[in-house]
Amino acid sequence: MTHSRLCRAAATTAAAGMFALPIAGVAGCGGPAVLAKPSPSVSTSASPDEVRDITPGVTQQLDAVVQRIMREANIPGVTVGLWTPDGNYVRSFGLADQTNGQAMSPDLYTRIGSVTKTFTVTALLQLVDRHKVNLDDPIGKYVEGVPNGSKITLRELAGMRSGLFNYSKDEAFYEALTTDPHQPFAPKELLGYAFQNHVLFPPGKKFEYSNTNLILLGLVIEKVTGQQLHDYIKKDLLEPTGLDHTLLPVDATFPTPHAQGYTTQTANGDIQDAADWNPSWAWAAGGMISNLQDLRVWARAVATGKLPGGGDLISPDLQKQRLTTPPTPIPGIGYGLGIFSVQGWIGHNGSLPGYESLVVYLPSARATLVVLLNTDIDHDNQEPTTLFGEEITKIVTPGHVFNLPAEPAAR
Repeated sequence: MTHSRLCRAAATTAAAGMFALPIAGVAGCGGPAVLAKPSPSVSTSASPDEVRDITPGVTQQLDAVVQRIMREANIPGVTVGLWTPDGNYVRSFGLADQTNGQAMSPDLYTRIGSVTKTFTVTALLQLVDRHKVNLDDPIGKYVEGVPNGSKITLRELAGMRSGLFNYSKDEAFYEALTTDPHQPFAPKELLGYAFQNHVLFPPGKKFEYSNTNLILLGLVIEKVTGQQLHDYIKKDLLEPTGLDHTLLPVDATFPTPHAQGYTTQTANGDIQDAADWNPSWAWAAGGMISNLQDLRVWARAVATGKLPGGGDLISPDLQKQRLTTPPTPIPGIGYGLGIFSVQGWIGHNGSLPGYESLVVYLPSARATLVVLLNTDIDHDNQEPTTLFGEEITKIVTPGHVFNLPAEPAAR
């Protein structure tokens, strides 16, 4: 796995795919591009010029464009879910397992990479609502030994403006991970790789996608709640939202049925199946597993701050703060608190070896788009999920085309 690939998931950093989860310059969890910052108060009523009806003709167009991208980018398998007030499009194409011919299908579990960040930051915001933490608390109040720990706030960590080096871009981490991708990594071990590098800039001065920020927030959640992160997320996020097929694993266990994941983020650059690799290196930044239907529910919940039943996931005030998306180095893309805005689409993408995901919601049209792939191999320096997202939205929401440029080295 190249440095650029693994980083992709974690550091779709300043420029690209910043919503993926990169590894040592290679492992990426996912990342945004710079989009025009969307207004949190945008109307939720759909209008004819914002989203096209999913007619048989539109379905044919979508089938054709998805299959064309698969051929051009050599994608093993893809699942696309598009839900609008006037119709749905749910399709799987290709293979989930190239060794036995298992077909890709909408019910498969998948690794979601940096979409995990939306869960971790939501957990943090819940604790703010409960007066357990304050977004403007310094990280040094909760975790010792953080460079600039007395100055970097929880808000700056969640908004990717801490200045802390991304551990997944560290050479020593990259070598350790690619040498044995099945080994477990502890959160403090990951921070050690980050902190042996100089800080990049004073806190709050710039945007720089960094998985290190989310590892720290995971530790804050554990310290404040007295629970392990996976337990807190299950009890306080997954269960209230009804997400029965989503989890933060504690090891390499992968529920079945799942797709195999194909990557070149390997020590020698050859394609390997990464399904059984240990995702502990991504943890709170990109280690979660989910499926299409759960991600459909979560996309809307995280973008609106509302539970499926109508209650608050987080308070309206905090949701407004979350959706304040200052610009990133990528023109037209903004990043708020663990969430991006791309031409009005709110959500996150994710990428780690073998898998990519795109989970976004368009409030103005009440439309949800989820794209799941069992590869993270770039095509012409573009992330495959962006290729699908752009072409699909050109057809269905031509006034809101999802265009998230990616810099392979910044994932």
